[in-house]
Amino acid sequence: MTRLRGLGGRLLTALGTLGFVLVLNFVIFRAMGDPRHDLARNPHLTEEAQNALIKQRGLDQSTWVQFVRYIKDTLSGDLGTSFITNRSVTEELLNALPNTLVVAGLATLLASLAGPWIGLLAAWKRGRPRDTVLTQGAVVLYSMPSFWLGMVLIAVFAQWWRLLPTGLAATPGSTATGWAHVQDVSLHAVLPVTTLALGLLAQYAVNMRTAVVDTMQEDFVLTARAIGLAPRSVRRRHIVRNAMLPVITVIGLNLGFVLGGAITVEALFSWPGLGLLTMEAINGKDYPMLQGLFLLSSVLVITMNLATDLLYGRLDPRIRG
Repeated sequence: MTRLRGLGGRLLTALGTLGFVLVLNFVIFRAMGDPRHDLARNPHLTEEAQNALIKQRGLDQSTWVQFVRYIKDTLSGDLGTSFITNRSVTEELLNALPNTLVVAGLATLLASLAGPWIGLLAAWKRGRPRDTVLTQGAVVLYSMPSFWLGMVLIAVFAQWWRLLPTGLAATPGSTATGWAHVQDVSLHAVLPVTTLALGLLAQYAVNMRTAVVDTMQEDFVLTARAIGLAPRSVRRRHIVRNAMLPVITVIGLNLGFVLGGAITVEALFSWPGLGLLTMEAINGKDYPMLQGLFLLSSVLVITMNLATDLLYGRLDPRIRG
């Protein structure tokens, strides 16, 4: 019963946060200006189209009526119409989301496997040359802006060695299908995935090293060593399992933010995901699209935060319920 109450409390917190985001999403973009004036400045729409869109979206109604309609439309999956493409925002987001899932998912998977392992190797030889090399290398990678790291990878692997394409999700004009198309897309995804993964990997390595060093000083680890347990057993059963808890939290929260759109990486490589869509919406003052992107990003962050919270409870019996 206690566990069920804990789960219910977490779900209510997530729903309450989502409700706050819905209200904020309505207020913040109208605080930036009247949407009707933004439509009038949009060169992609004629005056007739502007008037039709204003009437269709109820922008000529009072703020309260607009808010009620906004809540109803959002709950039904209607996020409005893009000022730039004049297409459904929901449709545009659903088209871009899979591309972001490919890059962010692969980058997170690679970083989640390699980062903690590197941090563990460094911490296990704390103060020795291996620790210095791995830790300093991770710190250097972690401090690099993603766009600068991406440009370095483009210069080396696309311009100098000419092994990989510089951007886009597929070769322009390509008619490849099936496995050939998969290979083409995979080749184009190497650089953006690597750029995103290296930054995440460095962060996870630094976090894991810190967590392992702290855990090695805990009383239960000292006790396990004192009773004669093998070093490998102490490391696997006591140190790694407990040190992974804060790292898992960071990975879960980062996944929500990364899925929300790696703007600089996708813009740099012209990868047609949520990040590139965000950049185009900002440049074109496409407020309905920005509103939809903000809502989707918030939902992803809230969902991953909830999933991480529940997973944390499974890994650490002390906080269950």
